[in-house]
Amino acid sequence: MTLALENATKTVSGEVHIGDVSLTLEPGSLNVLLGRTLAGKTTLMRLMAGLERPTEGRVLVDGQDVTGIPVQQRNVAMVYQQFINYPSMTVFDNIASPLKLSKMENSEIDKRVRETAELMHIEHLLDRLPLELSGGQQQRTAMARAMVKDSSLLLLDEPLVNLDYKLREELRDEIPRLFKDRNTIVVYATTEPMEALLLGGKTAVMHEGRLMQFGPAAEVYHNPACVQTGTIFSDPPINYVDAEAENGTLFLGSGQKIALEGHLAGLSNGKYTVGIRANHLTVAPEGAHSIAMQGQVELAEITGSETFVHVHYNDVSWVIQEEGVHDPRLGETMTFYMDPKRLYIFERGGNLVAAPNRAKMKGAA
Repeated sequence: MTLALENATKTVSGEVHIGDVSLTLEPGSLNVLLGRTLAGKTTLMRLMAGLERPTEGRVLVDGQDVTGIPVQQRNVAMVYQQFINYPSMTVFDNIASPLKLSKMENSEIDKRVRETAELMHIEHLLDRLPLELSGGQQQRTAMARAMVKDSSLLLLDEPLVNLDYKLREELRDEIPRLFKDRNTIVVYATTEPMEALLLGGKTAVMHEGRLMQFGPAAEVYHNPACVQTGTIFSDPPINYVDAEAENGTLFLGSGQKIALEGHLAGLSNGKYTVGIRANHLTVAPEGAHSIAMQGQVELAEITGSETFVHVHYNDVSWVIQEEGVHDPRLGETMTFYMDPKRLYIFERGGNLVAAPNRAKMKGAA
């Protein structure tokens, strides 16, 4: 099955929730909807499923218009972030429930339930009730119930958000494997950029109900088509500073002068927005071209394996991502470095003009 949205728009009381989205999803593909809360991810999934109808535009399945066909008449399954299971039913009966509704023979139901439970590593829990399960086991049960139907379209709406870190990591690793040999279109919604990269497949970046970019996850990450995509597909958000190119030199609003060479060569005179990711700002020079800057530490966020240091320099706030645990004092002067080879260049607040040449760089992630 191929699913396509053609100029899909959804308005509610005059407010645009989805704005003119066109998107084609291929059979057997894993697709991630990446965007902040209220970016339109859930609404877009509901349009795909037939739970809502677009105000304008069409939904096509294999070229056939299914815009007005309700979800009950489509081969669709959906998993939400909440653990939605039937509390009075065993795990077996929870998983089997959609098959029983379809009047499938008991022997086939038993076979499918046990095979799916084994895939989800819950085959030893089939006789238990949901309240006897951990959160991760409950979510695996909900996912197994969605998978057992062998749906053409499976929608996963932030399914791991309520799980602890270890369980999220485990299931995140398993999801691509679970659907590798299926012909199902999988759509996975998340607010986390790194989750999109880890899942792989293709990523659709959503912002205020609009589709900003769609393509292979790594390609979208390394070549954000616009400032909004660069911001959304970075954690922490990419650092931006205004700049102006003039006669072979790029003048940054934070005070630096950069020769227009390498991937910056040929940049026309004019005003731009320059972006650099937090993990590409360093506390030690990466080479002869590194530019030293000194700023005052405003904040240090320790996440465990990394530290995000917020530094104020020449009226610009920068975020530097350091590996390990660091505890700089607030207000102290800190030297950090920027390598021009790492810079993204956008039209002022708009589309991508130049991106780093990853083939010629080490550690380009």
